[in-house]
Amino acid sequence: MLAGGCAAIPPAIDRAPVAAPVARPAPSAPAPVQRPAMRFAFSGRMIQGGTVLGTAPAGTVRLTLDDKPVPVAADGRFLIAFDRDAGPGARLVATRDDGEMLDQRLTVAPRAWRIERLPTLPRVSQPSAEFRRRRAPELARIVAARARDTGADGWRQAFEWPTTGRISGLFGSQRIYRGEPGAYHSGVDVARPTGTLVKAPADGVVILATDRPFTLEGNLLMLDHGMGLNSAFLHLSRIDVAEGDRVRRGQTIGAIGATGRATGPHLHWGMKWRDARIDPLLIAGPMPGGNNK
Repeated sequence: MLAGGCAAIPPAIDRAPVAAPVARPAPSAPAPVQRPAMRFAFSGRMIQGGTVLGTAPAGTVRLTLDDKPVPVAADGRFLIAFDRDAGPGARLVATRDDGEMLDQRLTVAPRAWRIERLPTLPRVSQPSAEFRRRRAPELARIVAARARDTGADGWRQAFEWPTTGRISGLFGSQRIYRGEPGAYHSGVDVARPTGTLVKAPADGVVILATDRPFTLEGNLLMLDHGMGLNSAFLHLSRIDVAEGDRVRRGQTIGAIGATGRATGPHLHWGMKWRDARIDPLLIAGPMPGGNNK
């Protein structure tokens, strides 16, 4: 007590104001990763004798065409082709790394082939035993060459004609002898004089360069363009490259001739994708100068 009977008043306590609690949003689940749409992209004609470049769906780890595996490049690109006698449809299946699958049916357009009927002429006689003896090792070399995988990248390129001139033979044409079909023409023939230069239609690796003429093909040169696609050049008068050489599109690889079974100087350009025979005219486009037969 203070003098005079007054009670002491305690000093005021200085307190800081208490802030109201801040409301924090509840944590949300991470947004799902959006993957590109599950679809193919194609460039080229789905037609008998045709080739198609494709892009597989992102994350594809396995691709099949009619249940047969198709290699896919690191950037998702791939190549497929259809034989001269391919049926009306095919099945392309992609499997992604997450297990999702895309099963796409492809429609293969038919073509009207040039058929020549010779009702009064018999089919060519059966080959002799001597021919079969000589032919067997030649075929074995061709098969072995086509089985090589060189890693070539020419399949990605726009193909050029290895030589220009008059087309004297069309892919797929066929003769019928007294109702019996002969073998169809497996490539495109270009008529030019002996010695006319032949150039690589696209980058590739030489997988066969014969050191002597084969019975049918004559001097034969074969290039692998990668992904199972290869070119064969028949009846050459000379070959300017060797097996294992890497060649560039437009590089001279040989010269036209009439070696092997040929009635005159010309280049026979044949192409295959795996076991499918395909039409070079569909790959290289119309012959420059309008020399299409």
